[in-house]
Amino acid sequence: MQGQGRVYFYAVSAVVIWSTTAALVKSLLSTIPTYEALFLSSFAASLFLVGMQLVRDGGRVFRTYDIRSYAAMVGLGFLGLFLYSGLYYYGLTQLTSQEACILNFLWPMMIVIFAALLLGERITVRIAAALLLSFSGVVVLTLGGEGIAEGNGLFGAAACILAALCYGLFCVLNKRRNIDQTVMMIMAWGTTAFCSLPVTLLTEVWVTLSWTQWLGLLWLGVFIDAVGYLWWAMALQGARNSAMVANLAYFVPLLSLVVSAITLGEEMSSAAFLALVLIMGGILLQNVRRR
Repeated sequence: MQGQGRVYFYAVSAVVIWSTTAALVKSLLSTIPTYEALFLSSFAASLFLVGMQLVRDGGRVFRTYDIRSYAAMVGLGFLGLFLYSGLYYYGLTQLTSQEACILNFLWPMMIVIFAALLLGERITVRIAAALLLSFSGVVVLTLGGEGIAEGNGLFGAAACILAALCYGLFCVLNKRRNIDQTVMMIMAWGTTAFCSLPVTLLTEVWVTLSWTQWLGLLWLGVFIDAVGYLWWAMALQGARNSAMVANLAYFVPLLSLVVSAITLGEEMSSAAFLALVLIMGGILLQNVRRR
């Protein structure tokens, strides 16, 4: 039981840390170019994890993998963190942080779909109904019109949905491979930083950061990216029942709405509230177990 207590500590801590993502990134991207922020935060995440691993075992774990394994990690990192983060960050620039966060958290439903396609897990009538209920929330939020006035709402919504698809696929593909998750996250965030650098140098004009912006990027890179994603992966690996741990992720949108309301002064629109109810209802329906 002590081991499972540690599992839930990791999961709950990751959920609390992730709840600050939408409001923080929304605030940072109002003054910092998207890929400049992504490069700096990803580089900080990878560097922090490398230092942590060197302190832990002197880097011996890095010698246990061959070039093919590292190539697979790079591919997973490109899909699950670089594409995911780039699309989600773009969505945050076009939508309110509430709307982007709600749409982004379709990724648990994407995991169900890809698990069925790639791992042979069966989709029951109940799960299919849950998927339809959650996607109806996407339709309400996208077509509701209220509260989507900060940018191109259609493109922003599409970017967030594609981000959820990328992260859902990443989770399923990562589940199939027996990889030390610290090494996996080092490679994934390193790949994200490597891919973000040429994009920001070629398409953006870098800005000089203030000390508060540096603090925000360090929180994003070290805590949200490095610690949050690592602890979540470790929680899923150590859980006797992965579904019970995975369900905790669904509290992130709720906590994010509170954080956004407090820090950004955003009011929840009626369309966003209805979408949240539908998406959360679908997620709960998916995880109800018959006695």
